[in-house]
Amino acid sequence: MMNSPADKILVTGAKGQLGAEMMALLQRKGIVAVGYGRDGLDITDAEQVMDVMLRERPTHVIHAGAYTKVDDAEGDRDTAYLVNAYGTRNVAVAAAQAGSRLVYISTDYVFDGRAAHPYNEFEPVRPINRYGRSKWEGEQFVRQHHSRAFIVRTSWVFGAYGENFVKMILRKAQTESELQVVHDQVGCPTYTLDLSEAIIRLLATDKYGTYHITNSGTCSWHSFAAAIVAEAGLSTKVRPVGTSQFPRPARRPGYSVLEPMALRLNGFPLLRHWTEALQHFVKECMEKPQSDYNGKK
Repeated sequence: MMNSPADKILVTGAKGQLGAEMMALLQRKGIVAVGYGRDGLDITDAEQVMDVMLRERPTHVIHAGAYTKVDDAEGDRDTAYLVNAYGTRNVAVAAAQAGSRLVYISTDYVFDGRAAHPYNEFEPVRPINRYGRSKWEGEQFVRQHHSRAFIVRTSWVFGAYGENFVKMILRKAQTESELQVVHDQVGCPTYTLDLSEAIIRLLATDKYGTYHITNSGTCSWHSFAAAIVAEAGLSTKVRPVGTSQFPRPARRPGYSVLEPMALRLNGFPLLRHWTEALQHFVKECMEKPQSDYNGKK
């Protein structure tokens, strides 16, 4: 169980959006944690990963480190697979050797977006871009090399640390009179604070497996942006446009809503609605100096 004096959590990607949020939350909860960014731990170096794991001997590992440049991955396939697939293999092998439970952070992009209903954890995957494919291969390595693991798929992440969609919209809405945002991509926004709390609840159990964890409710990027602007009390017009008007190297799934079946069936609470989470974050953001929220991965 978590919160015992013997608990020690190692977080990879500790300077990213989720990793930094997780480190801050663990500190507030009084749980011993060590965080490694890319400068301190190269997950593509199997020997270094093993050395760090055996030296730190964490009881739990949260693997949040990843290559997340979705568009760049189309032209830089090798780096995407090296980090997201083989890097994850290295973490899974070393965590198993150290006797650590493992959480691997995956993505809604393992799905193709053609469904007419939310994707549960048992739906067949079909990535349509290299980022999604590399994360799926990372999932496979976790399943092959670690028997006490949680695979957490999430989507549309925003929070206090790093760069994200909410911060971008808030920034642009303060200087531009109109924003154009795509209306034909639908998903689930996820607040890193709520996601971190859910992960900690998982780690207190032996209910291993794949979990879809997002805030409740769904929206398009356009309706998400409109809600951000409204929540901040700004008057900027948010105009809906089609994905075709913003061509990108990597295809995006048109519908990537994740159903939290595993949370429900395993007795975990579902996360609050994304509008409530957004309200909390925007309030926090407005109350603190903007420089506190300008960090980047």
